[in-house]
Amino acid sequence: MIQRTANIIPRTIARILIPAIQVFGLYVIAHGHGSPGGGFQGGCILAASFILMTIAYGLEDTKRRFTENMNNILSSLGVFIYALTGWMCLLLGANFLDYSALSAILPADPVKARYLGMFIIEVGVGITVMAVMVSLFIDLVTGGKHGEGL
Repeated sequence: MIQRTANIIPRTIARILIPAIQVFGLYVIAHGHGSPGGGFQGGCILAASFILMTIAYGLEDTKRRFTENMNNILSSLGVFIYALTGWMCLLLGANFLDYSALSAILPADPVKARYLGMFIIEVGVGITVMAVMVSLFIDLVTGGKHGEGL
């Protein structure tokens, strides 16, 4: 199990790097629909910041900041965002994830609606991937017993 690091150097470096990693992860998610990157890559980068937090500060501290309930809510929220976007397209008479149909409810033409639809999908994917990767890491570290005695 990962314990809190006694050395101040890794904690100080992590304190500097974690916000930078998270901002970069959000940047990759936000610009992924128009450039290299996207929700999956940005979600993995965000998850890496929580893994670094676990290595530097210990599993207990990370679980206080990012609880299992919050993790479950975020993974479900990302899937809900994805599915809701697709269902909205269906309800508006288009195919699943045909973002141009969103122009009926968004103040945008069909081209801009496709752009915004892809952005919404990337945000949902990024949230889900980040939460699932953190959950997988915690399960691997604790042997699946992270709820017992922690």
